[in-house]
Amino acid sequence: MGAKQSNRGKVVVITGASSGIGRGLAERLAAQQAKLVIAARRTRLIEELADSLGPLVIPVTADVSKPKDVESLHRAAVNNFGRIDVWINNAGIGVYGSFIDTPLRDLNRTVEVNLLGTIYGSHFALRRFKEQQSGILINVSSFASKIPMPYGAAYTGSKFGVSGLSNGLYEELRLEDYPDVYVCSIDPWVTDTPWTEHAANYSGHEILVGPPDDPAKVIDAILGLIEEPKKTLEVGSKGKAATILGQLIPAFSKGLGGQELKEMIESAPEAELTSGSLHEPVEEGRAVSGDLRERFEQQEEQ
Repeated sequence: MGAKQSNRGKVVVITGASSGIGRGLAERLAAQQAKLVIAARRTRLIEELADSLGPLVIPVTADVSKPKDVESLHRAAVNNFGRIDVWINNAGIGVYGSFIDTPLRDLNRTVEVNLLGTIYGSHFALRRFKEQQSGILINVSSFASKIPMPYGAAYTGSKFGVSGLSNGLYEELRLEDYPDVYVCSIDPWVTDTPWTEHAANYSGHEILVGPPDDPAKVIDAILGLIEEPKKTLEVGSKGKAATILGQLIPAFSKGLGGQELKEMIESAPEAELTSGSLHEPVEEGRAVSGDLRERFEQQEEQ
């Protein structure tokens, strides 16, 4: 059965839906006639997106670091559609630069959104799935949960947490015998979404890392997990290769990989320090794709 047929009528909750992977998922699933509840902090953007996608899409303003907001998101899905078939914890933020040069406020916020937000979403989703005896929870982690990322230590820590949480929940459900309730963790490589416009940046340079993947790769992979759930999934050949090399040659992740990132930072154009959208949403960055691939290629040619 094709994705277009099998996703028709499914109730899917997507966090971080105002841009990037979340927006792309919403567009693809709406085209497949799924019933969607989309969440983000940027009220106007998700309302406009819902209007453009049709009457089966419900927008909910939510900050996933706030349990009451996540509870309201859960309630909106159940009140409008009666059930939840898939919950995708996609909302995430990044902080880039030297650890000690980054304010503690921003480091804390990274963990609140990426890890606590995933915990809250998982809590409400799995409670519903156990009642229904079915459901798919998809937590978006990162290649950084396998390969430690210098100059992104708090982000790395938060994504290690997301992967550990997901694996623990997977085992818990297996032991409790819920054969039709699935927990999936997905690890994308660096992806060309508007995350570079939203991330906090204390490196003193533009964010130019990669080569980045097309967000369509990640969107396709998540749609694949809805069709065929898996415990973990690494997206893209670059992420898979980095993970294998990191396991076989530990010096790759601890030395060469980190040195390459350091050189990328230092060779990028200078930029002002910013907390990005960590504490307040920004208007910039509304599309599925960003401009990271184009800027990275231009930098490589110089």
